[in-house]
Amino acid sequence: MGRGDLTNAEWDRLESFLPPGGARGGRWSDHRRVINGVLYRVRTGVQWRDLPERFGPWETVYKRHRRWSADGTWQMMLSRIQTAEDAEGRIDWDVSVDSTAVRAHQHAAGARKAPPATVPQKGTGRGDEPGRSDPAETGRPPGGGGQIGECLGRSRGGFTTKIHLVADGRCRPLALVLTPGHYGDGPQLERVLGQVSVPRTGVGRPRTRPDRVLADKAYTSRRNRRYLRRRGIPHTIPERLDQQRHRKNRGSRGGRPTGFDSERYKKRNTVERTINRLKGFRAVATRYEKRAYIYLGTVTLAALVIWLRT
Repeated sequence: MGRGDLTNAEWDRLESFLPPGGARGGRWSDHRRVINGVLYRVRTGVQWRDLPERFGPWETVYKRHRRWSADGTWQMMLSRIQTAEDAEGRIDWDVSVDSTAVRAHQHAAGARKAPPATVPQKGTGRGDEPGRSDPAETGRPPGGGGQIGECLGRSRGGFTTKIHLVADGRCRPLALVLTPGHYGDGPQLERVLGQVSVPRTGVGRPRTRPDRVLADKAYTSRRNRRYLRRRGIPHTIPERLDQQRHRKNRGSRGGRPTGFDSERYKKRNTVERTINRLKGFRAVATRYEKRAYIYLGTVTLAALVIWLRT
């Protein structure tokens, strides 16, 4: 077992989630070897062609990663690990929201504006289940194409992609959203919180509402505060100075001051530490993929490893 590979305990947690394979003439080769190959690439950021031979043909490793990024297998495994953690009460639901800009490598540019897409149709059996796509399925979800469609944009950092995330109180990503690098943080609050969904082990709907949301001044808009109040989610978000002056100038029409607990706000560092953990994976810290869905699969796999090893 190489450095960074799945341990026996980690593999035991993941093995039951994966489609059967390894039989003679079967579709899938050894899952553990292939996943270790993807992990090696995500951790080191090497080109796919430079993967060590112990992981098998690099085309097999790359195509498995691309397909599982498209059909939701990486997200399915992350969701099931979160379910197990929540069932044992190991998720701190005082969550923090933030974003980070990721520099895109020059090789990330050049995706076609209107790429062909074939998605599995309902009623086609195995194609409806993550990780068990129909053999004729090309492995690319609909959408994307062009610079904005592939979540690439120009910002102060240059050619960038932005990762918006929700982190629990133990520095683990609960939800991830990609946007072009020049998109603002505040307008993405509803979208990224809408991605929080931890299924129950028994009967019941997935948990989607945290106990509290902590965020910085980028999320202090009235729209975001109304959204959180409508969902009944307590929040700790500081108010900008210009908003305070505007509210005071309006007198009684400006409304009451927003509540802010400075001691509780100190816990927001958890999302910063989560970002540091994610960027410890070099293929996350620098984007090399042309397609946004493949890069999202890379970030999701890094988040899965963080959950397995925390």
